[in-house]
Amino acid sequence: METIVLKFGGTSVGSTDRISAVADLIQAASKEAFPVVVVSAMSGETNRLIDLARSFGSEPNKREFDALVSTGEKVSASLVAIALNHLGLKAKSLSAAQFGMKTTSHFSRAKILDMNNDILFQTIEEGYIPIITGFQGITADGDTTTMGRGGSDTTAVAIAASIKAKRCDIYTDVDGIYTTDPRIVPEAKKLDSISMEEMLELSGQGAKVIQIRAVEFANKYNVLVRVLSSFEPGSGTLILQEEEGMEDAVITGIASQTDQTKFTLHGVADTPGIASGILSPISDEGIEVDVIVQNISVSNKTDFTFTVATSDRPQVEAVLKEKMKGISYDELIIDEAIGKVSLVGVGMRSHAGIASSAFNALADAEINIQMISTSEIKITIVIAEDQVENAVRTLHKTFNLGD
Repeated sequence: METIVLKFGGTSVGSTDRISAVADLIQAASKEAFPVVVVSAMSGETNRLIDLARSFGSEPNKREFDALVSTGEKVSASLVAIALNHLGLKAKSLSAAQFGMKTTSHFSRAKILDMNNDILFQTIEEGYIPIITGFQGITADGDTTTMGRGGSDTTAVAIAASIKAKRCDIYTDVDGIYTTDPRIVPEAKKLDSISMEEMLELSGQGAKVIQIRAVEFANKYNVLVRVLSSFEPGSGTLILQEEEGMEDAVITGIASQTDQTKFTLHGVADTPGIASGILSPISDEGIEVDVIVQNISVSNKTDFTFTVATSDRPQVEAVLKEKMKGISYDELIIDEAIGKVSLVGVGMRSHAGIASSAFNALADAEINIQMISTSEIKITIVIAEDQVENAVRTLHKTFNLGD
C-alpha cells in the first residue's frame, strides 16, 4: 500500500479549530495515498511544560524533564485521532514507546537508532490512520527521550524513510521555504524547489522551517520532502536531490541566527592536539560546535575561537573549566552579543567572486566581520548581533534574491 507521511507543527494543531482543519487535510490526502500522521505539541504547550519544570530550579533532572515535556505530543495525537473519528475515519494515536522509536540516551538531544515498523504496518493493515507523537523516543531501558526543537520533523522523515513513503509533507505556518526570513526582508521570494544540499546548509545555519536532522535523513534515504502551509492552499516548496538547472541561481538563500555565543581561549599553547583536546570533551556532551577559527601562533601561543548555541553556554563553560586535561590558557572570553549570517547556493561552485561581492557590500554598509567560515556552497560570517538584520537585507539586495 502506498503511503504518505504528513507532519503537523504546533501552530497547525494549536486549537480545536486548527485540529479540525488538520483532520480535513488528512482526509483530503487520503485520496492520494494512505496517510501516516506525525504531530507536534499544541503551540505554546512545550514552553508551558518547560516553565513548570523550571519552577524548582533552572536545571531540572534530565530524565524527568524529558518525561514531562514529551506529554504535549500525546495530547495532540489523541485529539487529532478523535477529530478524524468524528469525520468517520478510523484513526489511532501511537506514542513513540508504543511503536518502538528507539533513541540514544542523550536526554533533550536524543538521536534515532531504530523503530519497529511491525506495529505501524499492523495499524495500517487494520485500516487505522496512525497518529504518531513526534519529537520523542525511548531508550533501551524504556526511558522517554526528546530530540530537541523541531524534533517532530526528524520523526516524520525517519518514518517516511523507514516505510518507504511516497513523500513526506511538513505542514507549518508558512507556505514554503523563502530566500530569507520574510519578517526581515518582506520582498523575500518563495522557492518552488531547493536542493537537499542547500537545505542542509540553510537549516544548519538558522533557517527554522525544518530541523537539520530531518534534512539529513531525507538526504541519506532519498525521501522526497515538501514544506507547505496548513493555513492556506498552495504547492509549497519541494526539497529535492540536486537536478539540472539548480546551478543557474548563484545564491539560493540567506539564513541567520542570533542565539549564538562565541568562546575564545586566549593564549593557548600552540601544540599538536590542541583543537582535539578542546573540542572532544564538548562533543562528548552531545554539543554541536559551529564556526571554528584558530589564529596564527605568536610566541608559541594562539587564540582558539568557536561558536555554539547560546542554550549550550553553561555546559560548554563547565567543560572548558573542568574537563580539559592538560590544556591551559591565559583567559576565557565569552561573547553572547553575536549572530551569524550565511549565504547558501550550489551555484557558488561555478561562479567566482561571490565572497568578494558579499564582503564589499557589508563593508559599504559598515558591518564589521568577526569570523568567516566557508564551504563549497556556503559562506558564513559572524558579526555583532545588532547588525544581523541589516546584513541580511544588504546581502539579499546585493544578490537580487527578491527578483
